[in-house]
Amino acid sequence: MLKSLFPILVLISFVTVLLVSSFTPAIAQLPRQEIRGVWMTNNDFNTLKERTKVQEALNQLRRLNFNTIYPVVWNSGYVMYPSAVAQRTGIQPFVLRGSDGHDILTNLINQGHRKGLLVVPWFEFGFMAPPTSELALNHPEWFTQKRDGSQTSISAAGEVMWLNPFHPEVQQFISSLVLEVVTQYDADGIQFDDHMSLPREFGYDQYTVNLYTQETKKNPPTNPEDPVWVRWRADKITAFMVQLNQAVKQRKPKAIFSVSPNYYDFAFKFQLQDWLTWIRLNIVDELIVQIYRPDLQSFIANIARPEIQQAQRVIPTGIGIMTGLRNRPVSIQQIQSQVRAAQGRGLGVTFFYYESLWNESPEPSSERLAAFQSLFPAPAFRSAIE
Repeated sequence: MLKSLFPILVLISFVTVLLVSSFTPAIAQLPRQEIRGVWMTNNDFNTLKERTKVQEALNQLRRLNFNTIYPVVWNSGYVMYPSAVAQRTGIQPFVLRGSDGHDILTNLINQGHRKGLLVVPWFEFGFMAPPTSELALNHPEWFTQKRDGSQTSISAAGEVMWLNPFHPEVQQFISSLVLEVVTQYDADGIQFDDHMSLPREFGYDQYTVNLYTQETKKNPPTNPEDPVWVRWRADKITAFMVQLNQAVKQRKPKAIFSVSPNYYDFAFKFQLQDWLTWIRLNIVDELIVQIYRPDLQSFIANIARPEIQQAQRVIPTGIGIMTGLRNRPVSIQQIQSQVRAAQGRGLGVTFFYYESLWNESPEPSSERLAAFQSLFPAPAFRSAIE
């Protein structure tokens, strides 16, 4: 009897395996690639402008088993590469070039790829620009304002204005810059950080007020924290990011669409940046959450947030760690403890910023180098999206 049932039992087992497999999300079966990155900022220009210094820097990063660099290409209302889009917009009075006139980004990408490093250009300023920039002076209609009519806020970069993310001309301008980088360069992706957002006090310019009134038949609430008003603006930014992702993927399907925001509760409530929805909409290929905390207990509490764990299940996820500023060095002990905490949770790390890894530090550079070598004792290679 058992013999005669055996073929049927085998068939049932086979069908069961197929059914179980079909209900397992394919994304869960993909290996997570560990992010070991560093941002290269305007403060690193003395390194970036020299071919030999770039070569030394990337050799060093490769020896220390880093795998990704994020060079700035959009900062202070200017681009860091020769740009036809910027020239047409009247914001390109000069171009940052290398010491022998070379294209810095091309050199970084070529040398980075020879070392096996991913190179993901970084749109640091997002919708932000200084009031003294050509962008603000030439296109005042592109900027939004607070309810009292004021147009600036104070950021880590000083006093800034905010491009209106709801204005079609602004969206076209940012999209054109992004697509220019993706098309013109052999970059592995593109990254947007916490400034691809809007402080919640803004959005009271005439264009946005009219758009909100047209869609809701109401005036915008006087309280910028009103949940409906917050949600409406956040959803508009999300819709733009969906369009931007689609445009990037049409040009370069394997490009990594990277996002580096603040932790979610802050990002959404204060900056209208609903990046958790972006992940759910499958438009984020890589997440690096900025957790710049000197206190280890606060750092650990923030990297343990559920939204980070949620992202970690579907995409490569890392933590942004501060390695120092020019006027505020960070000890290697703090850096080591934070990296270990992130690694203990299966998270990658990206450091802000290159020069402060070992040059602007309270310890000798040799001590810092040895410490970074111990953090990444073995290589962790990454590849662009398959």
